Amino acid sequence: MLKLISFKNCPFVQRVMGALVMKNIAFEIEYIELSNKPQWFLEISPNGQVPVLVTEDKTVLFESDAIVEYLDDKYAPIEQVSAEQKALDRAWSYQASKHYMPQCGTMSSKDQQTFESRLANLVKAFAKAEKQLGDSAFFKGDYISNVDIAWLPLLHRAAVIRNRAGFDMLSGFPKVQKWQAALINSGLADKTVPENFVETFANFYLKNTYLACLMDGTQPSVSANSCATSSCCG
Repeated sequence: MLKLISFKNCPFVQRVMGALVMKNIAFEIEYIELSNKPQWFLEISPNGQVPVLVTEDKTVLFESDAIVEYLDDKYAPIEQVSAEQKALDRAWSYQASKHYMPQCGTMSSKDQQTFESRLANLVKAFAKAEKQLGDSAFFKGDYISNVDIAWLPLLHRAAVIRNRAGFDMLSGFPKVQKWQAALINSGLADKTVPENFVETFANFYLKNTYLACLMDGTQPSVSANSCATSSCCG
């Protein structure tokens, strides 16, 4: 059986889990603490980051893009597409994955100026998606594709922020909001994170941050507990 190694807040791991779930591939998952990486993990992970996928023949794979491509090559793809469409799907997926860390940085901003500056760069990705989206529920139609899976971590985290802090990162992008709702309502988000994800996420990003200020009116203190301060996953 495949084994996925992760930590509980990693958006890159959520994308890999989305591919595994949509393909109905059996796997087990082990969570580690990135602040206290076990030695066995450092010995098998070339860059010390998650996700790491250990295949059935014990090959250790790393980097989420490479893992997702492996899953498409090894197992039946979610959909059959032309070479051109596959390239487009990868490009639109990259438009999402390259913004995982910028979203982490935005959410962990300590003050309003930093938050707004980072958010201005982040929303450029949502603006591109807004322009591309049509009237269907998901990115390419009425079914979940690899592109939707790639965007899931961004849209899911934006939903948690909206529900917990009352701030909508997708404000002004009605098509993206509709897409977000369709993905959340599909149940895929809940299947690709640990059971206590929302609480773990809130403890990570909604304490000592500007978003925490929006919730309770307090001033954040400096904390190093931020995904944006270190290269922890990829």
